[in-house]
Amino acid sequence: MTAAPEVDLVIPVHGGWEFVHSCIGAALAQSVPARVIVVDDLSPDDTADRIAVEFPEVTLIRNEVNLGFARTCNVGMSASQGRLVMLVNSDVVLEPDAAAAALRALPDDPASRVGSAATLLLAPDGTVDSYGIVADVTGAGFVRFHGAERTRADAEHPPVLGPYGAVAVYRRAALDEVGLFDTNIFMYGEELDLAFRLRVAGWSCVALPEPSGTHLGGASAGKESVRQRRLSGFARGYLLRKYGVLRSRWGLRALLVEAIVTGARLVLRRDVVSLAGRWEGWRRGALAPRLRLPADAIDQSIGLRESMKMRTNGYWASRD
Repeated sequence: MTAAPEVDLVIPVHGGWEFVHSCIGAALAQSVPARVIVVDDLSPDDTADRIAVEFPEVTLIRNEVNLGFARTCNVGMSASQGRLVMLVNSDVVLEPDAAAAALRALPDDPASRVGSAATLLLAPDGTVDSYGIVADVTGAGFVRFHGAERTRADAEHPPVLGPYGAVAVYRRAALDEVGLFDTNIFMYGEELDLAFRLRVAGWSCVALPEPSGTHLGGASAGKESVRQRRLSGFARGYLLRKYGVLRSRWGLRALLVEAIVTGARLVLRRDVVSLAGRWEGWRRGALAPRLRLPADAIDQSIGLRESMKMRTNGYWASRD
């Protein structure tokens, strides 16, 4: 008998067939056996039907309503059976050895407390798209090395809190212990919250040095679109309240940063979308359990000025 695959590739989909076709093709071409689970989040086009026709070998789940990224990922992870779960955005083309690298990084060891793996993703131009996430003392999360040359990511090894959501690897035992994505979050910030909860429970993250794939980017909400600004603002407001940041010693710093960020968006975009999203998230945060940011999950070296610089697109590319 053939052993069941140890890793499941879960691909949330919401339209964008031109990305989805390449993504699924690469997922099916892994060098080790892997189960591919595609969850269609009520695509606004015929993407789900085309998946069913062109890729009959994948497990296709169709949401009856639009659940959002976090809930859709949860649907796929709940349907998976592998020892490892690899979440893959529909606009990512995986390298053939991506699943094999995940298996090497998270071996089958019941005593291991390595619960996740941060993958190195490249942009289409060969620069780094992402290499995991870090967080400052206010709980704000930042993507590592975005826009930097590949050589810089190879040479520098700052702390990694958890994986970036475009390709995120999780040990099933860790997910069974702490739970899946927070379903109060529609999109953005769900991987940061899960990274915090994993660290609170004593699970660490390892970084995979070899590229796991190429992130074409922007297949869903669109960078700096109104929807993106609202949803990312919601996640920030929600997490500020969930983790009690404004009641902590860093509350004033958090308020200052949020005032600067939303004020800049007000001037540059001439709308209050970012502020409104934060207010909606803050109100929803009343439903969340009260937690505290784990001390060992925070990068204390990220000061106020540095955190503001890290919010700019060219930060990693321009660092000395």
